[in-house]
Amino acid sequence: MKKFNHHTHSYFCDGSSAPEEYAEEAIKLGFDTLGFSSHAPVPFDNTFALKEERRPEYQKAILELQKRYADRLEIYMGLEIDFIPGLSRDFDFYRKDMGLDFVIGGIHLVKDDAEEDSLWFIDGANYEEYDLGLKKIFHGDIRKGVKSYYQSVCEMIVLQKPDIVAHMDKIKMHNRGRFFKEDEPWYVAMVDEALEVIAQSGCIVEINSRGIYKKRCPDLFPSLAILKKLHQLKVPITFSTDAHIPSELNLGMDLIVSTALEAGYKETSCMIKGQWESVEIE
Repeated sequence: MKKFNHHTHSYFCDGSSAPEEYAEEAIKLGFDTLGFSSHAPVPFDNTFALKEERRPEYQKAILELQKRYADRLEIYMGLEIDFIPGLSRDFDFYRKDMGLDFVIGGIHLVKDDAEEDSLWFIDGANYEEYDLGLKKIFHGDIRKGVKSYYQSVCEMIVLQKPDIVAHMDKIKMHNRGRFFKEDEPWYVAMVDEALEVIAQSGCIVEINSRGIYKKRCPDLFPSLAILKKLHQLKVPITFSTDAHIPSELNLGMDLIVSTALEAGYKETSCMIKGQWESVEIE
């Protein structure tokens, strides 16, 4: 089976190292394909995203790597773009301006229409920030918060059409079974609505292992139950470790593969010679 990872963060955003260090590690691991996906700029001060003024530098660095490693590793340039209604740029702006090979669309910050200036940060290392945002922005109403999350997922897919949908059920990460259960009918209904939108879109859904190896979540994104539904809906998948340091490039990949097979998948999606191709899972 081809070895690959399209979801990789370098020191251009919140990753640890220069892109070439990831490329060298990928070659050691026997990878065929490596995609870089820095967090796209967002219109407020932060410590995680690519700075607007560094976009040309990022672009140049990845293009140079493509040439340098052309005989050993296929390298592609992407961005993981946050979708924040009313705040984020259209994904096509980055596609066209930077000549991106692919786009990953993700929701890390959830907006409540009644709280225009506030965003609920559902990611990061500390669950306390998740709890505080839920209380401050959604007044502790978890159903309202989760509904806003999945509405944003659906809106992103319809309006922005990312190639890959990132960690689609990440809203569960800092929940830790405290505010809702994933088998509750209201939650299942919200997920199912999002799955129908994804199925109509042609987007690829990643299976992401970062929550597990960072010990922030006991499950993959998305869960096995969701993956089984995605398989029934014939939604293509890809494998991702969401690496932020070179040593994370292959972490959790065995679990990803076994879970995909358990869900019924026999093929996964990988970029080959500039095009998305289906490759057999072995």
